[in-house]
Amino acid sequence: MPFDLAGLRSELPGRQIEWHSVIGSTMTEASRLAALGCASGTIVGAEEQTAGKGRLGRTWHSGPGAGLYVSIILRYPFQPSARPVVTLALGLATCEAIQKATGIVCDLRWPNDVLIQSRKCAGILTELDGPAILAGIGINVNHTSFPEELSATATSLRMLTGRLQSREKLLVELARSVDGFCRLLEREGREPILRMFSSASSYVSGRRVQVDAGDSVLRGTTAGLNHAGFLILRQDDGRESVILAGGVRPCS
Repeated sequence: MPFDLAGLRSELPGRQIEWHSVIGSTMTEASRLAALGCASGTIVGAEEQTAGKGRLGRTWHSGPGAGLYVSIILRYPFQPSARPVVTLALGLATCEAIQKATGIVCDLRWPNDVLIQSRKCAGILTELDGPAILAGIGINVNHTSFPEELSATATSLRMLTGRLQSREKLLVELARSVDGFCRLLEREGREPILRMFSSASSYVSGRRVQVDAGDSVLRGTTAGLNHAGFLILRQDDGRESVILAGGVRPCS
């Protein structure tokens, strides 16, 4: 279904929106626009990405016309140290947008995965770009299948509901929710975001997980978030570790 760009712009008046049929990565174009001084809230979107960026150097599967692949340029007075909490805020915004647009309640897996029924339906990537933050958000909307390597772990809103979902409606809700959670972080600081993320996520506390830390795998039980937004892991040997990065997965 063709994307209704005119309708989107009427729902988000005054906002700069760039839309591409095919692009390497919306993050690359967002970086270019940020360098030119574009306004906060500017959206770069695409029908298809040929080199979509995921976290830790991974790629994001970006099938043509099926998903929502956007980068939003944010200009808030956040310190670089706040970037982990910004990522959590964007996860909350994505969950809120999906629920408002579809009625589906999502789970959050620290730090940047949005899950439905334990399968990934959305991911967030944040990058500092001078004074701006680039928020890359990919949502599996109308996919009916995934490559074999993703089929056991990924899902889409269409697969869950059995019907086509409006990408335009979802993006309107996403833009508003991102604004709302970023304003909350700016106005009230980290604590409300940390509290809300902890409440919305089944992974933050009391979940037995394994963490791929690159050169090692840690196993233990999650024990909350620290003030910086990093995950605390109580390892099986009793030691407590702060997880700064790595893939978090459930384990028995």
